[in-house]
Amino acid sequence: MTLPFAGRVLAVAMLASLSTALPFNLAHADDAKPKVALVMKSLANEFFLKMEDGAKAYQSANPDTFELVSNGIKDESDTSSQIRIVEQMIVSRVNALVIAPADSKALVPVIKKAVDAGITVINIDNRLDPAVLKSKNLSVPFVGPDNRKGARLVGDYLAGKLKAGDQVGIIEGVPTTTNAQQRTLGFKDAMEAAQMKIVSVQSGNWEIDKGNAVAAAMLNEYPDLKALLAGNDSMALGAVSAVRAAGKAGQVQVVGYDNIKAIAPMLKDGRVLASAEQFADKQAVYGIDAALKVLKGEASGADADNVIQTPVELVTKP
Repeated sequence: MTLPFAGRVLAVAMLASLSTALPFNLAHADDAKPKVALVMKSLANEFFLKMEDGAKAYQSANPDTFELVSNGIKDESDTSSQIRIVEQMIVSRVNALVIAPADSKALVPVIKKAVDAGITVINIDNRLDPAVLKSKNLSVPFVGPDNRKGARLVGDYLAGKLKAGDQVGIIEGVPTTTNAQQRTLGFKDAMEAAQMKIVSVQSGNWEIDKGNAVAAAMLNEYPDLKALLAGNDSMALGAVSAVRAAGKAGQVQVVGYDNIKAIAPMLKDGRVLASAEQFADKQAVYGIDAALKVLKGEASGADADNVIQTPVELVTKP
């Protein structure tokens, strides 16, 4: 049946009105791309800049697959700022949150808010505390390396340059983070197996200046110290400066973790003995891929422990 002209005009107007009234995501369902938020720790740390670069490069290579929003905090221990960023992402209605938490326990409540808001959450780099997640009835896949294994690799290499009974100090990251705890355990595993004497374990908060201050204090208190094991390369940079200032270059070995660019010349000339490469850029990509799978209704790829294991390798003098 053909409508009269006036009826056709009315029908077109009604359809236009209905289309305008539809929710955006329904009216444009064919064009919608998931929005993925990458929330990191301090962007003053070269490791997280590398992570961000990896995520941006991946999005640029897959522009039709997802949109990327990346954020970081001012310093490694600025937990409250990271919580605010996650809250902003919830308000922005991102589809997925890929997060390297500044604190393994303190971030869990806001992660629950995100999950309750229907946001897919993937945890990278520093694992959220499994017991706290369980207490909130949360199951969040973790994407990252075995930090204890990585630190053990570095510690074992260092032990080969020392002798039994030598004094060593450990400069760990933020002590409320799982990766800091695991790296310290890995260092201890290696030192105890080689019968080294661990005289001090202190936090350098993942930062150069704090790492420098802790290293200087250890060197002053323990004049026979033979090595400093730093939980990341930023703190190792601080330790190198402290060793030089103490006039002990070549006498006290320094090792780190992360293999950031700034450490490369120090590995080459021996100021840093070893580090661990945990592929920050790839971690971000693995995390984003896991989120996209879940958004499509697929399994994240995590194992029975809800972990997607990423590689970690020992790095020494080139």
